[in-house]
Amino acid sequence: MIEVKNLYKTFKNGQVETTVLKDIDFKIEEGEFIAIMGRSGAGKSTFMYQLSLLDEPTRGQITIDGIRTDTMSNEAKTLFRLSRLGYVFQDYALIPELTAAENVALPLLMQGMPTKKAFETAKKALNTVGLKDHMNQLPSQLSGGEQQRVSISRAIAHNPDILFADEPTANLDNESSRTIMGIFKELHKQGQTIIMVTHEPEYGEMAEKIVTLDDGQIVKVKKSASA
Repeated sequence: MIEVKNLYKTFKNGQVETTVLKDIDFKIEEGEFIAIMGRSGAGKSTFMYQLSLLDEPTRGQITIDGIRTDTMSNEAKTLFRLSRLGYVFQDYALIPELTAAENVALPLLMQGMPTKKAFETAKKALNTVGLKDHMNQLPSQLSGGEQQRVSISRAIAHNPDILFADEPTANLDNESSRTIMGIFKELHKQGQTIIMVTHEPEYGEMAEKIVTLDDGQIVKVKKSASA
């Protein structure tokens, strides 16, 4: 599903250059549930942002489902992200003025889906994560765990090839975190490819495979105890 070759990412601050990712080679198979782990500053989120086309590497090559992403135009990348990738962020990234159903339906409408079908699809996705009775509520009327479930619904409503999650449990209590991870486990059982950044070993072990980064390089790849 994803193949990475000689990946580098360097950030400039004035005259100072910091290389955050260094010569990474890696493959992710279709249907895998990958947890990216490592200490703070190891490059976890930066790595995920390159894989998910939310940022561009300084050097190297990323191929997704046989498509070279470094040769894609910005417009093509935007369409690819919208139609084939799903995203879950630690801050939920919901639009506060829109209801849960409207937040989930919005990306579908942006893809050109008819309004009626978009909302039917949104409601189905919300039902999947146990929010059947919260569809018309605003984010401010929902708990943190419920907001994150709306975010997951939005990410999976269009059946993405790959679901990316950046610290999805970071702002949640233990019960909500376990609920979110239970949803990811169920999605994985259904064949969803998932790439998740986490700093919490308990949740990393719930993935199929753990990739550990240190100083911008992959230092360990192992199957989790739950695999």
